[in-house]
Amino acid sequence: MIKKIIVIVCFFASLSSWAQDNTASPYSLYGLGEVKFNGTQDARAMGGLSIIGDSIQLGLMNPASYSKLKLTSFAVGGTNSATTFKTQTESEKAQRTSFDYLAVGLPLGKFGAAFGLKPHSAVGYKNEKVVENSIATVFQRSQGNGFINKVFLGGGYQVNKNLNIGAELTYHFGDITNIFIERLLEPEPLQFSTRKRDYSKVSGFGTNFGFLYQTKISKDLTLQSSLTYSPETKLNTTNSRKIATISFAQNGAEIINNEEDIIVENKDLIIPTKISFGAGIGKSKTWLIGTEITFTENQKLVNRFPLTSNAFYENSTRFALGGYYIPKYDSFSSYLERVVYRAGFKYENIGLVINNQSITDYGMNFGLGLPLGFSKVDLGFEFGKRGTISGNLIKENYFNISIGLNMGSIWFEKRKID
Repeated sequence: MIKKIIVIVCFFASLSSWAQDNTASPYSLYGLGEVKFNGTQDARAMGGLSIIGDSIQLGLMNPASYSKLKLTSFAVGGTNSATTFKTQTESEKAQRTSFDYLAVGLPLGKFGAAFGLKPHSAVGYKNEKVVENSIATVFQRSQGNGFINKVFLGGGYQVNKNLNIGAELTYHFGDITNIFIERLLEPEPLQFSTRKRDYSKVSGFGTNFGFLYQTKISKDLTLQSSLTYSPETKLNTTNSRKIATISFAQNGAEIINNEEDIIVENKDLIIPTKISFGAGIGKSKTWLIGTEITFTENQKLVNRFPLTSNAFYENSTRFALGGYYIPKYDSFSSYLERVVYRAGFKYENIGLVINNQSITDYGMNFGLGLPLGFSKVDLGFEFGKRGTISGNLIKENYFNISIGLNMGSIWFEKRKID
């Protein structure tokens, strides 16, 4: 078990070091970038529900779930995204593979603990256009890449058989680069282009708190409910800007002719307050259906550098509905009867308004939990849409395939000698 963990940790550590450009969304230009899903693949396949805790499977959305663990758990996951971008006149495609999480959970009696690494947000876009007016025709390119990751350490405690509480400390870190290039095409084309490069190094601590409550409402049915609260987090930034005159070699490489550093303000960024409420009903080890709503104060978001586009932020609301079904969890005759079948739906206004258009994101999720003894492989499939073609904007149609591995093992049981 430990050897397997070491191999996979090394693999995903190397993966996270280069898989930074793990989004292609043009909307990642704004704020902190595209905020990534915060949970494991089993929760994602149910629309993002975080209302339950599992004894053998690690959950990452609610720290109260850590006290539910009965086995030492190792969880890792990733996603492949295929996206089609559409405007009123054009269409483009992009594909990305991203690292989603790497975590270890430890059962400690009534206590439970977990630590690991997961992304908070990602920046990755490239837009090109030709702007014409009565005076000149200008080629413009804007592009960006980067990430904000977070290391977390959390603990949960079982107050009684119905109530679990938890808390988590996170450290956010990363860097983001934005580049804007402009070159005159007409009336007299210029050999040189101007380039503006903005760079930010980001870091800061945050916290997250959670509650899980469950109670029997009949002989077979159980009511599950959850609450998570993440207070506002301030991130420190170190900003820099460079202005350069450049040209391009035949192979496309940039040739810098002259470059100048520009003094810019180091502006603190904000991860806004977020609170989630969820509830569901189900039969243990057989089925569950639940819903969850999340409110985020995205109105407090700011940009690292001033943007000229007509964009501002509004508070965000996310709604999720989903559940699972297990035909017969202890079946010996049929593997398919032990498989966990999941489905869900999500809808969210992401908190960004451009050209008076609120950007929304909604999708359908499906998934399978494939048991392997105390371990499980989770497969997830997501069809969704983000954005709109109204207001000269871009609509994204995406299809995500996610895979997660959760390995469970007993580490701290004393040997018994007969």
